Amino acid sequence: MPAAPRLRPARPEDVPALEALIARSGLGLSGGFYTDEQAAALTRHVFGVDTQLIADGTYFVIERDGVPVACGGWSRRATLFGGDRAKGAVDPLLDPATQAGRIRAFFVDPACARQGLGRMLLAHCERMAMAAGFAELEMAATMPGVPFYRDAGYRTVEEFVTAAGATVVPLARMRKRIG
Repeated sequence: MPAAPRLRPARPEDVPALEALIARSGLGLSGGFYTDEQAAALTRHVFGVDTQLIADGTYFVIERDGVPVACGGWSRRATLFGGDRAKGAVDPLLDPATQAGRIRAFFVDPACARQGLGRMLLAHCERMAMAAGFAELEMAATMPGVPFYRDAGYRTVEEFVTAAGATVVPLARMRKRIG
């Protein structure tokens, strides 16, 4: 029987293990939603750790026996999606009175999918964002994430595509009122 999951804030020294987890998740859970080319392009060019979230204390890891099996966070910053290599240098703070906070970079190890880890992370992030004064959250969901977020009460407000290198990949902007 696997150890009970432990949720904790991500630390800078976690980045290599999280990058490996993100790659496994991005490639392993995209079947039926993205082509192999799209999943590989997202993993190579867009997915990854946003170290600003770690510095802000809003990115979390779920571990079992000291091994990261899921990660994700929320943000009070304007960036909607993408790891360090995919985002701009300026990432201003949002105004919780007038703007939605962000759900960011949720990934689960394919070996641990459908065990409630994503829900645990999402509930934690929603509580933290609400405590920080946000009444609404939004994210750029990948197609594999859309059913998960829909089941958690998020609604699609826009479908769009992003360039992942030379490959075009569909995403969905989703939003939920939390306060």
